Amino acid sequence: MANIARKYPDNVAGKFYVDTECIDCDLCRETAPASFRRNEGGGYSYVFKQPESPAEEARCKEAMEGCPAAAIGSDGETAVVAAAPERKKPRS
Repeated sequence: MANIARKYPDNVAGKFYVDTECIDCDLCRETAPASFRRNEGGGYSYVFKQPESPAEEARCKEAMEGCPAAAIGSDGETAVVAAAPERKKPRS
């Protein structure tokens, strides 16, 4: 299981990330090319863009589930924080 404490600094903020257990197998880049890229100098994958649609999220989940090194996590920080709903003032 991926460990958020060991995630690569290349990962963009958000739910998905790749940690130092990555073996550079290319599965995630093939499965979800819109979200994963390779660090050429380091020989590992990282999340360069968080999914922006249900289809992209499904591909990231598929990559995570298929990762032979269990190096992809989905417990990262939330990319977009929803604002609290405004409270209506009571009528006087």
